[in-house]
Amino acid sequence: MASGLTLLVDVSSLIYRALFSTPDSVQAPDGTPVNAAHGFLGMLARLISDHDPDFICCATDADWRPDWRVELLPQYKSVRAEPGSAQEQAELRLAPQTPIVFGFLEACGIPVVGHDGYEAEDVIGTLAQRAPGRVAIVSGDRDLFQVVRDPNIYVLFPKKGVSVVDVVTESYIEERYGIPGRAYKDYAVLRGDPSDGLPGVRGIGDKLASALLARYGSLDAVLAADNSSGNPALAKVHGSRDYVVRAAQVTTIPTDLPIPQVDLTRPSPPENEDTLLATAKGVGLEGAVRRLLDALR
Repeated sequence: MASGLTLLVDVSSLIYRALFSTPDSVQAPDGTPVNAAHGFLGMLARLISDHDPDFICCATDADWRPDWRVELLPQYKSVRAEPGSAQEQAELRLAPQTPIVFGFLEACGIPVVGHDGYEAEDVIGTLAQRAPGRVAIVSGDRDLFQVVRDPNIYVLFPKKGVSVVDVVTESYIEERYGIPGRAYKDYAVLRGDPSDGLPGVRGIGDKLASALLARYGSLDAVLAADNSSGNPALAKVHGSRDYVVRAAQVTTIPTDLPIPQVDLTRPSPPENEDTLLATAKGVGLEGAVRRLLDALR
């Protein structure tokens, strides 16, 4: 095995992707769609096979739009919360499949961890800090770029399922966005993030956000900078200080949540494999569960 690698999987992110990447024709014998469950379990098996972790955990949203974040910034994920939104439709489709996934993960000995009032990314932020060695975070949520710390914590960002991923390090962030490697959160606050309902600072797009952070190093330094020279971009940020401060709080991923200690040691396949596979066959997931068990060997 790789030495001391912890694999932290954002199950809320990956199962959502699996819902749309796996055809609805993947069904249980009774006709119930299990495409998201099938796709997710297959991705997890691939991740374990490819990266050979010593420790593994699946993090989930206890609340995908926490009240405390909405109170700070009412726009937070507001579009996704609208009745009839794509998010709502996806949640309805995922509702019967997610418990099936969690049941098989539990049966395989893979922990699923959430925390009341927080999202999967927050759980991952905390568990990444606790991990004893290297940490590979798997998520399609760029917010997690802020917890990257060379050389120990990196993000595997899915490009084509999980077979093709971007390995996001501080160097990747510097090269891709032209900002300090630990300034991604500040960059998102300044330029905005439509997917999360963050409007950004009016008049500050990608290039100006990058230029400000390249010059000053961090959002705090931008806010503290003297603008006696009349820099228009700096003036825009200073004029939106209230938004910037609140948005920074909303986007900050905590690293110290009081999550109970969980044994993340990679499990071996359970002794009751045949029974587990029979259960999986009954819901149309025998192949996916078998691949996961084989990956755990």
